[in-house]
Amino acid sequence: MLEVYKFIKEHSMPVAPHISDFMASSSFIRKMFEEGMQLKQQYGADKVFDFSIGNPDLEPPAKINEMLRELGESHESRLHAYMPNAGYPETRKAMAEKVSGEQGVEIPFTHIVMGCGAAGAMNSVLKAILSPGDEVLVSAPYFVEYGQYVRNHGGTLVTVPAREDFSLDIAAIGAALNGKTAAIIINSPNNPTGKIYSSDEMEQLGKTLEAHRATCGRTVMIISDEPYREITYNGKTVSPIFPWWKDTVVVSSFAKNLSLPGERIGYTAICPDAENSLELAEAVAYTTRILGFVNAPATFQRIVAACWKESVDYSVYEKRREILMEILDAAGIPFLTPEGAFYLFCRVPERKHTTGEAGDDAAFCDHLKKYRILAVPGRGFGKAGWIRLAYCISERSIALSRDAFIQAGSAW
Repeated sequence: MLEVYKFIKEHSMPVAPHISDFMASSSFIRKMFEEGMQLKQQYGADKVFDFSIGNPDLEPPAKINEMLRELGESHESRLHAYMPNAGYPETRKAMAEKVSGEQGVEIPFTHIVMGCGAAGAMNSVLKAILSPGDEVLVSAPYFVEYGQYVRNHGGTLVTVPAREDFSLDIAAIGAALNGKTAAIIINSPNNPTGKIYSSDEMEQLGKTLEAHRATCGRTVMIISDEPYREITYNGKTVSPIFPWWKDTVVVSSFAKNLSLPGERIGYTAICPDAENSLELAEAVAYTTRILGFVNAPATFQRIVAACWKESVDYSVYEKRREILMEILDAAGIPFLTPEGAFYLFCRVPERKHTTGEAGDDAAFCDHLKKYRILAVPGRGFGKAGWIRLAYCISERSIALSRDAFIQAGSAW
């Protein structure tokens, strides 16, 4: 019996090594967020300045809560039953209207697949298009979990450094393309930089992909991740992509613009002029099912169909951005001015009083933590030497962080 026990113990099912590695390297944002909760319990919420996670704190539009009450009181039968994997037709028609206006291209509802957030939608797209060994390009810095999403479906993420101002390096992207390249992920406004890619960049990217197709024979798909599309500043707008490259899909959600991150409601929109576009839409609906999502949440499909046009005052984020930038200037922490989203990407300042490697973002985040400021190292986003601050926290908390930032900057 002892020998049997030893055998079972030695051969028990461990966590897969690559998952253990990814957990150690990519869950730093969540770990920082959880550490912030502990610090707030220890010191009080107003004495901890948690810029770690992009968790929008604006309240959803009032109409959303009104619809929740209406649906909760409804006696309609089968309100929570299955629907087609792609989603309710009326919801898909609403999303087709939304994306048609954004892209300047008429999109039939047949080319919309409702998803479980933008992340669920992207996984469904990648599952539909990737074969083992395929590569997906992304401009760095980038949202950390893209690498895991691509690996989920047998692919490899290939990073291409952005230009100094974090715009796309089109020449570098062109040089990275090869016969294995299946897709490129675009995220505008970008997480973590807040950079918005211009229409000229989209045009040049399309021309680069066309030249690659002419020489290589393979079509590269653009996957445009757009959950921050509506959150922009100083009159900036997000360029459409469909007019510049037909083989594009948009994945997005209502997590950020309507402050519904926990509801996991999003969609995939496929350019109708893409190669085999209807087959691709059907494939994404199929992969939504076999990945275990099955379909997007029924209740919030109904809600976003009715509420996607509701206005939200994003000037709150803009004001917070201005306050935080002034504080960082006073603290001597350089940063890139964000054009959208709600993140500030900051360069690690030169050391004055501490020892260690220049530009060590992990060390600087540990230093900030001594002053109860929680930030995220840029290396996790593919850009060492920088840190990310998420300013979707209260204006009061940002203002109260001023002394802590100045003290931390002076002591660094």
